[in-house]
Amino acid sequence: MHVISDLHIHSRFSRATSKYINLKNLARYGVMKGIHLLGTGDFQHPEWHEEIKAELQEDNGIYKAHGMHFMLTTEISLIYTDKGKGRRVHVVVWAPSIAVAKQIQEQCLKWGRIDYDGRPIFKIPCAEFVETLKGISDAIEIIPAHVWTPWFSMYGSMSGYDSFKDCFEDQSKRVHAIETGLSSDPDMNWRLPELDNKTILSFSDAHSHWPWKLGREATVFDVKQLTYDDVIKAVRNNHVVKTIEFFPEEGKYHFDGHRNCGVCMHPAESIKQNNICPKCKKQMTIGVAHRVEDLAKRDKGQGKPYIKLIPLTELVAAYLGSNPQTKKTWALYDQYIKRFGNEFNVLLDAPQDKLEAIDAGLAKLIIASREQKIPFKPGYDGVFGVPQIGGWESKPSAEEQAPVRPPQPEQKSLGEF
Repeated sequence: MHVISDLHIHSRFSRATSKYINLKNLARYGVMKGIHLLGTGDFQHPEWHEEIKAELQEDNGIYKAHGMHFMLTTEISLIYTDKGKGRRVHVVVWAPSIAVAKQIQEQCLKWGRIDYDGRPIFKIPCAEFVETLKGISDAIEIIPAHVWTPWFSMYGSMSGYDSFKDCFEDQSKRVHAIETGLSSDPDMNWRLPELDNKTILSFSDAHSHWPWKLGREATVFDVKQLTYDDVIKAVRNNHVVKTIEFFPEEGKYHFDGHRNCGVCMHPAESIKQNNICPKCKKQMTIGVAHRVEDLAKRDKGQGKPYIKLIPLTELVAAYLGSNPQTKKTWALYDQYIKRFGNEFNVLLDAPQDKLEAIDAGLAKLIIASREQKIPFKPGYDGVFGVPQIGGWESKPSAEEQAPVRPPQPEQKSLGEF
């Protein structure tokens, strides 16, 4: 059984998220996207935890509601000092049951507050965090999130580590996978031999329920049955069929740059500039492409297949010269969903002639995206990249353009993935 999953999202209780996120909306738009298994996000947040308990029905560690299968997931921010340097690492956590999620919630309360943000901050080193949660249950899965994001990740250029072992120390073998993040793809991660025995996963880190955010990255698992145990076995044994990827150039941190000055640079050019912004003479934010080059030990590696896609809503809006949220965009989008069942069917499998029967011009754009023929203006320093389609530029919502450099010690940015 092939299961399309998005197991890193957020609830409305996380900062910089849509206030309309609820389980019903997540289910509705997840089905529209073509997702089979969706994370709940933020399971330790007190109010969201109660909603989850009230609405979801459990079946072998998988929960059902509103026509969607859910798994208990959350993201935790670990901010601490190690080896004389400030570290900020985000981790995704999966739980096998409400009972275990409650135990995790109780443990989190020993570390600090959990009511102010769906993604709480704890001053706990990564290795200690893993050891503590694994002491609750070995069925808990812990995955370093969007591992290349400059400010909040394991390999982040501004606050991360240079190796997996440095980050997780003696707990490294208990961490079985990594999440690529929007600004990297599997090819970039395969350049690190230390990840050869880790499963490469991709999820959306969605901060809203809309189909252009849910499933913009996803992982297709091969499982015997849709149970929590089977999903965990798939992760720990690398039973991944493929991942569905955002084009990394569209991610917010692909290239180097300085947002305040509007400066975006390819890594080779920023190296010539000593990573200094030519306008303000301050250090630029070192992006994912640059950081991969710094840590890579080989030119390329090999792993599971993957495909890169532009969300259908973006393509429709680009074609019409409109905005993703307009009635005009939704009207044409809905025609394709009604004909092909869901968005992934449209983007991945629908024959060109069948696409053209609805709109020949948009069909060409869908095929161009499928064949990776659409160029991008790369993202940098918290600014999303832009697909170059007829002069149209996607404008992210205010919630996604939150500040990217948080004042210390509190984390304010949630759009850094």
